[in-house]
Amino acid sequence: MDDQQQPGTAKRVVVCGGGVIGVCTAYFLSKKGAAVTLVEKSSVACAASGKAGGFLALDWCDGGPVESLARASFNLHRSLSEELNGPESYGYCSLTTLSVTITESQSYSPSGSKSTASSTIPSWVDGPASGSRTIGSTQTTAQVHPQLFTRTLLNTAVEKHGVEVVIGKLAQVRVEEGRVGSVVLEGGRVIESDSVVLALGPWTGKFEMLASMFRVYGLKAHSIILQPKEPGAITPHALFLSFYPQGGKAMDPEVYPRPTGEVYICGMSAEAEVPDDPEQIVGNPESIEMLKRVGRNVSSHLAEGEAQVKAEQACFLPCTDDGVPVIGEIPGVKGCYVATGHSCWGILNGPATGAAMAELVLDGRASIVDLSRFSLARFVGRRRVRV
Repeated sequence: MDDQQQPGTAKRVVVCGGGVIGVCTAYFLSKKGAAVTLVEKSSVACAASGKAGGFLALDWCDGGPVESLARASFNLHRSLSEELNGPESYGYCSLTTLSVTITESQSYSPSGSKSTASSTIPSWVDGPASGSRTIGSTQTTAQVHPQLFTRTLLNTAVEKHGVEVVIGKLAQVRVEEGRVGSVVLEGGRVIESDSVVLALGPWTGKFEMLASMFRVYGLKAHSIILQPKEPGAITPHALFLSFYPQGGKAMDPEVYPRPTGEVYICGMSAEAEVPDDPEQIVGNPESIEMLKRVGRNVSSHLAEGEAQVKAEQACFLPCTDDGVPVIGEIPGVKGCYVATGHSCWGILNGPATGAAMAELVLDGRASIVDLSRFSLARFVGRRRVRV
């Protein structure tokens, strides 16, 4: 296959993975004129991209390797929201974000005095709260509903830019003379391609071509979604908690009220084996019960009888050993790219990762953010690429 693209023909790119990273990559590739096929083995945004919190922060990654990516992506989220009517389409909104300490007490009465609470605590947080401080403003923190965001972006890419979605499981990337030739799906379907982007999230480690180079493991995170009887009482304040349960270790759960009226509570994370089928992921009952305890200690509006439990769920966050995402071309395999390992910041960093990947694939380099820190070159010499 020639390196040079024939004049007047669109570059054929197959993006493998229908989570936020793959969908953002497909969106920006198609917007730049590529002929994109998105391959997803189950359903779009069925795993972490559908079950995450959707919290966005401008400067929380400052001082680390992801700083420039996070800042670019936070701003890109804002512009995408304007372009795609984010507030209506997928619950984009700015937030005030608080750090709050909750010490569980069986005898605490929500109707009692909040004498230990700071004046910054919103009125709906009527549990045993203390030590509140503001850690994010409406200028620096925001949120999206992650599943709605991912699916809105893909629907736009399909309708406006001709992205084709194929449900099927990736079996092999065929390499001919050191460059990508095609993608083979289970069942034998072959999709010819000029470039391939592997955005497999926590399933990266189950694809031998990549697992032979570097490790991506799954961090299993639990969450519940509550629908309070009085959603109007809940103000847009994201809560990052220090929660001290009776008879247990301190934990750091998070609480995100959504514009839909729902309240999302997450936490209870631990490394675990990633199942082959994302539809088979279920939460541990003890972890789910603990999150319900968190909810009723935060607010009487989130207690049993006052809020309906709409979802009890878990998902796997893709993590790398050095804590840095993997974004770039596979050394020795021209036209084959990887974007994975974003951990808990996948929804935040999806847009800039997708925009940078589109530039890298089509222009040969990314301008929106310097990708050198995320390069696969840091793994070269450890293991051999198996194709």
